[in-house]
Amino acid sequence: QVQLVDTGGGSVQAGGSLRLSCVASTYTHSFACMAWFRQAPGKEREGVATIDTSASTNYADSVKGRFTISKDNAKNTLYLQMNSLKPEDTGMYYCAADYRYCTMQTSWSKYAYNYWGQGTQVTVSS
Repeated sequence: QVQLVDTGGGSVQAGGSLRLSCVASTYTHSFACMAWFRQAPGKEREGVATIDTSASTNYADSVKGRFTISKDNAKNTLYLQMNSLKPEDTGMYYCAADYRYCTMQTSWSKYAYNYWGQGTQVTVSS
């Protein structure tokens, strides 16, 4: 049973930074795709950043230049470094992972992932 545990959320003022962590109960290098998604109240869950086995990364336009996704396979941990946070970044953040191959297009779909963290809340005040 694969488990993902998200931590690191909190409340910050605009312009601040947070680092989210997602610890997996298995080897992260075995996942073909990993990603961070977020969901604001009343909105659909949306992809924020993705990373594949070769450590190639992709970002939503709204976070490019501010967020960095990375993983440490030795620690079985996925990270999301978030800088220059804005109020519109507020939401529940979830890590996601799957063993199946994903393309750059499919990696943005929540349906590409079978395994999810429980979520960690990020609140950015103006």
